[in-house]
Amino acid sequence: MVVDKKIVMLVLCRKVIAGLLIEAIKKRTDMEIVEERDYIHHQKASGYRSYHIIIRYTIDMMTGPQEVLAEIQIRTLAMNFWATIEHSLNYKYQGTIPDDVRERLNRSAELSYGLDLEMSAIREEIQEAQLLFDTPVSRHNENNDEENDDWD
Repeated sequence: MVVDKKIVMLVLCRKVIAGLLIEAIKKRTDMEIVEERDYIHHQKASGYRSYHIIIRYTIDMMTGPQEVLAEIQIRTLAMNFWATIEHSLNYKYQGTIPDDVRERLNRSAELSYGLDLEMSAIREEIQEAQLLFDTPVSRHNENNDEENDDWD
């Protein structure tokens, strides 16, 4: 029996959001998780990273309830960029990518993952710095600066 599976791809800006989304999906009670594949922490040999969750859920049709399978693919922008290029190369080379290109793809997969980690670290640093500027003292100083502007 051939089962028609729907695919939903969620492309997120940061890896930490992917983790939060995965946990939220796991907590849902209106769907059953059939299978999970964590290629983010256990990348494929090709360098591919993504998180796949296959779910089963019920939809109401005119003919009555029907069970549907769907695959949710969760990845970051960098992971999606890499996967898109790798997919097009696989198509171009009919599944037999030359070793030198495959090696470069593996290196770029690691760089892509490193970019995700680095951008998340930068964002965290910015958020921590913003907390320093959002203290009541800094807001008080801003208000006083507007009233007593000595630069005129």
